[in-house]
Formats: sequence, structure tokens, C-alpha cells
Amino acid sequence: MKNPAPSLVGDYKYCQSVIKKYSKSFYYAFSALPEEDARAVYAVYAFCRMADDAIDEADSKEEATDNLLELRVQLDGFCNGEVPETPMWRALNDVRSRYDLDLSMLYAQIEGQASDVHFEQPETFEELIDYSRKVAGSVGRLLLPILSEDTSAERQLHAENLGVAMQITNILRDVGEDVDLHDRVYIPKFVLSQFGYSNEQLRNGELNVDFIDLWEHLAREAEVLYDDFQDEIIHYKEEARIPLLLSMSVYREILTEVRKNGYDCFKRRNFVSMKRKMEIKEQVKRDLKSLER
Repeated sequence: MKNPAPSLVGDYKYCQSVIKKYSKSFYYAFSALPEEDARAVYAVYAFCRMADDAIDEADSKEEATDNLLELRVQLDGFCNGEVPETPMWRALNDVRSRYDLDLSMLYAQIEGQASDVHFEQPETFEELIDYSRKVAGSVGRLLLPILSEDTSAERQLHAENLGVAMQITNILRDVGEDVDLHDRVYIPKFVLSQFGYSNEQLRNGELNVDFIDLWEHLAREAEVLYDDFQDEIIHYKEEARIPLLLSMSVYREILTEVRKNGYDCFKRRNFVSMKRKMEIKEQVKRDLKSLER
């Protein structure tokens, strides 16, 4: 089905407006997909955004808990064929009729967001990875059947790992914002201790050699996952390869921007400019040629 029913056009436009507003990098990359696949990506993103907003836009933990409970009730109904009458759910229902979505990943997304309601700082790096698999690895798994004909266990793992890399990047970009706005420290206690940097220093925005060393330690973990994904691209649809590599490369560039800005992720918003995104796109095209040989 190349064109959705007229009643769905507005639903997909709503989902498109959500990703365009909240993730300019993803929209820049995935809007280049064939229209049918792009619409599917927009619908998946809109669900994930709704789960995220259930927490971040709540005025209290009680409200956040209620919001997530309501979202889960709606998801239960959706999975049982009782589709809620809202644009996102109607669009997502159309997506699942055309792609083999793993609906368990929608539940994983909610579970990950729920851990932010009664947030506890991760003790270990492994706990951080587990959290990242739920909130971001799940997104990779949801997008896989849209972007690839191969949904084998190996492809699923690599798609999940790409999501983890992006979540670690988010955490490294948003250190100050997470503390100031949400009172959350995602950097594991063990990692802080490993580099002799304290929670108190982090909450005070103390930018020193120890912080830079631990930041780079986590950045390298993300970069290993980004590197590992490069060779995966040949398993994706040809028309999805540039958008997916572009999405990954633009996200990875956020780490470079933090470095350029002296590792100030406490008070400064680090982002990739449109000019730089366009340069990355041209580089991605060149890289893809060598990967496809």
C-alpha cells in the first residue's frame, strides 16, 4: 500500500510533526526514506515520544506513574485489536499491518521510562546498558523491520546496540540538563569512582581532567558500538542505507561537538549544525560506496 487511506493522512502528518519538532537530526535523516517507510518511522517515533513525555511533562511522580499506567492500558488494548482513537495509535496500527513489528519492544520502552519515575543512579555500567536497551535499544528493534528485510537475531542485536550507543551519546550530551531539570545522574557510581570524580562535583558542574577522562571512557564505549554497526549497513534496504548511516553519523558527531566545546555539557547545549549535517551526508555517501563493494 503506497498511499494511506484519506483518514490516515492526517494521522501520519501528526506523527511527522512530532518527530520534526522533537528530533531534528532523526527527521533530517529519515525524511529521505521512501514515503511509506518514512511514515512508519514517524509513527514509531511518536509512540516513543509519548512514553517519554508521560514522564518528563508530569508535575509529580504520581502523575507520571498514572500517565505510564494509562499508556500501558492503551498498549494492551492496541495489542488486542482495540485501537485507541488517536492519531498516533491509528498510524501505528497501520504500520503493524504492513511491517512485522515486535510489539514487546513497545512494552520495553514503557518499562524503561518507568525506571525514571523512581529514579536510582546506576551502580554499574551494566545497569546503564540495561536501561539503555529498554529506552533506546527498543527503538532500534522497532525500526529494524521497517528498514531491513532481515530481522534475524543477529540483526536485532546490532540494531539494539546502535540504540544503546545513541542513548549513551544522549547521556553524555545532557549531563547538566539531566541534573538541573530532572535531578538524575545517569553516569554509574562505579564509573565516577573509577575516575575519582564525585556526584557532588558533577552536581556542581565541575569540569576538570577527571570528568573529561570519565566522559571519554563512556564516549569510547559508544564509539565502539557505532564502529561495529558500520558493516551492518549492507543488511538494510538500499534506500534505507544513507538515511540510517546519516542518522548514526549525525548522532555520533554530537560527541565531537562536546569535545570542540571543551567538554562543557553542564551549561552548554551541544548540537550539530545544519551545515555540518550536510557535510556529513556527503561523507556518508562516499563511505557507503566503499562499504557496498
